[in-house]
Amino acid sequence: MGAGGPASSTLDAVSAAENATEVPRGLASHEVPEPLRNDVRLLGELLGRVLREAGGDDLLADVERLRELTIRSHGEPDGDALEEAERLVAGFSPERAEHVARAFTCYFHLANLAEEYHRVRVLHERESRLAPHELAPDDSLPAAYQRLAEEIGPDAARERLATLEFRPVFTAHPTEARRRAVARSIRRVAELVAERDTMHPGGTTLAENERRLLAEIDTLWRTSPLRAEKPTVLDEVETVLSIVDATLADVLPQVYRRLDDWLLAGDAGTTAPVVQPFARLGTWIGGDRDGNPNVTAEVTRAAAVAASEHALDALLVSARRVAAGLTLDGVGTPPSPGLNALWQRQRSLDEAITTRAANDAPNEPHRRAMLVVVERVAATRRRDADLAYATADELEADLRVVQDSLVAAGARRAAYGDLQRLLWQLQTFGFHLAELEVRQHSQVHAAALADIEKNGIDGDLQPQTLEVLDTFRALGSVQRRFGVAAARRYIVSFTQSPEHLPAVYRLAELAFGGADDAPVIDAIPLFETFADLQASVDILEEALKHPRVQERLAVNGRRVEVMLGYSDSSKDVGPVSATLALDDAQRRIADWARRHDIALTLFHGRGGALGRGGGPANRAVLAQPPGSVDGRFKLTEQGEVIFARYGDPDIATRHIEQVTAATLLADAPSVVRRNDDAAARFAGLASRLDAASRRRFHELVRAEGFPAWFAEVTPLEELGLLPIGSRPARRGLSVSSLDDLRAIPWVFSWSQARINLAGWYGLGTALEAVGDLDELRTAYAEWPLFATIIDNVEMSLAKTDERIAARYLALGDRDDLAQLVLSEMALTRRWVLATTGSDAILGRRRILGRAVQLRSPYVDALSLLQLRALRGLRTGAPAEQADELRRLLLLTVNGVAAGLQNTG
Repeated sequence: MGAGGPASSTLDAVSAAENATEVPRGLASHEVPEPLRNDVRLLGELLGRVLREAGGDDLLADVERLRELTIRSHGEPDGDALEEAERLVAGFSPERAEHVARAFTCYFHLANLAEEYHRVRVLHERESRLAPHELAPDDSLPAAYQRLAEEIGPDAARERLATLEFRPVFTAHPTEARRRAVARSIRRVAELVAERDTMHPGGTTLAENERRLLAEIDTLWRTSPLRAEKPTVLDEVETVLSIVDATLADVLPQVYRRLDDWLLAGDAGTTAPVVQPFARLGTWIGGDRDGNPNVTAEVTRAAAVAASEHALDALLVSARRVAAGLTLDGVGTPPSPGLNALWQRQRSLDEAITTRAANDAPNEPHRRAMLVVVERVAATRRRDADLAYATADELEADLRVVQDSLVAAGARRAAYGDLQRLLWQLQTFGFHLAELEVRQHSQVHAAALADIEKNGIDGDLQPQTLEVLDTFRALGSVQRRFGVAAARRYIVSFTQSPEHLPAVYRLAELAFGGADDAPVIDAIPLFETFADLQASVDILEEALKHPRVQERLAVNGRRVEVMLGYSDSSKDVGPVSATLALDDAQRRIADWARRHDIALTLFHGRGGALGRGGGPANRAVLAQPPGSVDGRFKLTEQGEVIFARYGDPDIATRHIEQVTAATLLADAPSVVRRNDDAAARFAGLASRLDAASRRRFHELVRAEGFPAWFAEVTPLEELGLLPIGSRPARRGLSVSSLDDLRAIPWVFSWSQARINLAGWYGLGTALEAVGDLDELRTAYAEWPLFATIIDNVEMSLAKTDERIAARYLALGDRDDLAQLVLSEMALTRRWVLATTGSDAILGRRRILGRAVQLRSPYVDALSLLQLRALRGLRTGAPAEQADELRRLLLLTVNGVAAGLQNTG
């Protein structure tokens, strides 16, 4: 290259990116599809009518005026519209400010559901045009399988499919700001919007649909967005179980069916399925007691019972459907000897039930047997010991008898239709629905062991020690009632010593007086902090030598699970260094597992927000180090992410297919080569990015007085008042220290302040330190991990606003820290745009760009209302006024979370 070539091209590109940010907010403009525009317009107009009816023309006028000003401020960023909006907000009475905040929050709920439904609309349209294998390989299981078979051959691909595992684990981290009543109201509005696309002559009229929409929007407006009190742990259990009821009980068997139909082609539905269930649900809700004193042994038992009741309810519905459809007469479809033997066993259980079944299904032997199966599932649900199934395996054995008999009689479509769906459902959920995982802090275990050592197992033990022992007894109780698969994983938070894993086995033995009666447990280390990630392999190596760990490996097929925490490491060293450290840890742990012939599952403690490992999960899977996936992917799904990914059946189906497709492809030779080559080629770049970003991050967070300043310029303290979860926001320390602040309020607070610092801080400095734009652009094109970092930061930046952020930062009397944040935000924006070669943020990402574009002006309105409240609280408002301001602030938190579509 000639002199000045790369340097001048870099300067030109960064300068062009800087100029690009001078257009409104630096955010690309995307055209909104007409069907979505129509839905949003209709819902907005109906909300306007509701506001006028509820608060008169003055309320609607204030809402409209604020809306117009914030929209104008985006189109004219150098004008005075934002200042005028701020003055308007300052002049509202407390009651009017609340009503306006609720109006904008309602708008976001309506816009979100309209956009979600449009996604479903587009999915349906796409699937009507394209065969499953014609989609992108990371977007469709058939396409992924086809690509894998082309690379490694059909037999090897079939073997990989047989060992595929997808394990989403639902957690109760308090990041879902909506009340359940609000969520239900939103769902009813969504159903009415969808109804408008399917109307036909003689059905519901548009006028009737609009009347019902008005009624539901009126209900949404009048439903308080704030809970009266914090939910209990069992409230959180029921919230997530409602998602399983609404979608997953049906969606997962449907995902298996879609792939099986494609694999079997013309034989679909007439032969034994190729696809074995590969999804298993997990849950921490009712089991995660790290820092949550509300999770007790009694709660753990109750959570397991509630989950089982939902599992059995779903199985009962499906079993009844199967029984109702098996009206095949015994002449044309004769029973097999196995079915006749099953019937005789059923008759010996309960003569009255079998007599009724025989009367209801004369000469229908398969239906007759299924009617008794239905009665036994119902008896299992109500705990009738004489008739209940002891285990899910026992039910499966009966269903297999019915299926085999149908096949032998030539009724293959009946055998592999609804009956196969029921079998898939049973194999996926069992009688327990989701595996209940326990989590506890390593120091709690250490303290319990020390207490027992000092006082003896029957001595005067501390309450915390007694609770630890009761937890293991609860695990034993759950296993006895629902089977080992219902609860055997035990996560050890802050695993920082090899002894932290055998401590779990030792405590279990102490709780039961010996190893023989103790529950089956797999102790899982959780490496959370940056230091823990670095020490992970050394800890695993030493723990592997412990006799209790070796004993467990000998009976579980040498399967080891290791959990990686994304959020604490990001809080330690910043998002860039944390991402690189996690990648390095995964690579080293995978190498360790290979050396010891261990079947490794890495459990990713990802959050919804980008500062906690959020972002598209399928892209993250394909960027993992070679060997670290190996056909198994497990991750936490939490808060608003659960509803966003699993609340709608079509979206849930796509999400599951995307993640499992990526999991299947992650070890394809082409993906392995790409990731291996990129890691080697860009190791030097990774080192430079790590050093520069970490230095910049520490310059901010280690500055004197930073923790108190952080609490001053964000609603951190006030978020602790928001009753959105049963778990405390902090482990106990005051805001004078960040060490014990949970990652969720760290991320949540920055997002509320429109800064999103946890998702991007330090990257701009790191990119500038590298300085070679050609190298950065090559890395973006050829290094998947780097591309994921850049794209996730771009998403995070899209939800920031420098003008709003500056107003939050001005709440603290530290211009030096405020300037650090704002200058790094501008620097990161410039270098991300230059690296991607884009003119504006999200310029290449139409769907996400459109979503942010639709919401940003309205989020600004809520941010100005929140700023009004924060200013009053920070300047020492009188007690009565302070209560009003806190309520306003909490109302805006709900709205901003809905507008940004992420919290913690």
